[in-house]
Amino acid sequence: MKEIIAILRMNMMNKTKRALADAGIPSMSAREALGRGKGLVDFKVLDGAEKGYEEAIAQLGQSHRLIPKRMLLTVVPDKLVEKVVKTIIKTNQTGKAGDGKIFVMPTLDAIRIRTGESGDEVLDEG
Repeated sequence: MKEIIAILRMNMMNKTKRALADAGIPSMSAREALGRGKGLVDFKVLDGAEKGYEEAIAQLGQSHRLIPKRMLLTVVPDKLVEKVVKTIIKTNQTGKAGDGKIFVMPTLDAIRIRTGESGDEVLDEG
């Protein structure tokens, strides 16, 4: 089983939830997140700040704010990872900077508290 974490534009969250539910993946968690990608970083200014130049440090403080995002989390059996990833990409891909990121990580186990069941049985089967 794998945990899939997607960082998405805030205005794409409802569309993504619907697309995943239509794909048979209704179970997920979401939370607010703040972040930015490398596309918004001026590496010359960053390099100057790392070297201790006060002008560069001041410029970093004035720009490149963190952007409000949504973090979507779901855990699925290995056989559904590709389906989930493709659904998220299809729903969120605009071709512009800021479309988001997807992270796929191994998960050792999942346990349903109500029944004590564990493993893939407690996950969506899509």
